[in-house]
Amino acid sequence: MKKDAIFHGQPETERVGPHKGKGHRERLRKKFLTSGLSGFHDYEVIELLLTLATPRKDCKDAAKASLKRFKTLQGVLEASSAALCEVPGIGPKNLLGIKLIKAVADRYLEKRLINKDPLNNSKELFDYLYHGIRDKRRECFTVLFLDAKNRVLATEILFEGTLTASSVYPREVILAALNHHAAALIFAHNHPSGDPDPSPEDISITRQLIFACRAIGITVHEHLIIGDNRHFSFADQGYIARMNREFDTQNK
Repeated sequence: MKKDAIFHGQPETERVGPHKGKGHRERLRKKFLTSGLSGFHDYEVIELLLTLATPRKDCKDAAKASLKRFKTLQGVLEASSAALCEVPGIGPKNLLGIKLIKAVADRYLEKRLINKDPLNNSKELFDYLYHGIRDKRRECFTVLFLDAKNRVLATEILFEGTLTASSVYPREVILAALNHHAAALIFAHNHPSGDPDPSPEDISITRQLIFACRAIGITVHEHLIIGDNRHFSFADQGYIARMNREFDTQNK
C-alpha cells in the first residue's frame, strides 16, 4: 500500500503533526487570559500577535528576529509591512496581528478624545499623542480640531517630513480647520531623535500658524513636541501667550 493511501479521505489537520511551538503557544495564550501582559517579554508579545494569523507554525524565532531588527516593541509596531516581511518567518499573512493591534490601539485612543475637552483631559491627550507619533521615524505634524467648547472634532496628521524636518504649510492648516468647522486647534509633532527641545524652525512655524489662525478668528491653544517619554509644551513655556501678544501689537 502506498504511504499516501493511509491518509486518504482524512482531513488535512489529521495528516500534519503538531508544530514544535504548539504547547508554548497555548501557554502564552493562557498566561495572557489569566494575567494580561504582566510578566511577558516583548518578544512574547510579538509572538502572540504573530500567532493570530499563523495557525500551524512556531513564531518565536520570527518574533525574536523582528525585535532584534527594530530594537523595541514600539519599533516593531511602527515598522512598515514591507520591512516586516523582510524578517525571516514573517510574511504578508501572518503580520496581520501586528498591524491590526497598532491600528486598533490608535483608533481606541483617538475615540477616547472625540467630543472631550483635551485641555481638561491632558492624560488622554498625551496617551494618544505618545502612542500615535512618538516612535515614528519621520516627523509627523498632527492637528487636533476643536469646537467652540474645546471638544475634539477630529484629529489628523497633515504633514510628514524627513527624519530631521517637516514642511508645514499654514494655508493647508487653515483649509483643514475650515473644513472641520474648527474654532480652535492644538498642534503636535514628534522629534524622531527623542529630544523634544524646539528648533528655530519649530518656533518660527508656530508663530506663523498662530498669526494665520488669529487672522481668521481661530484660536491656537497648544503646540506639543513629542520626544522619548518627554515633551515640550509651547503653552507651558509661554510661547503661545507671547506670540498672541505680538499679533495683538501688530494689529492694533
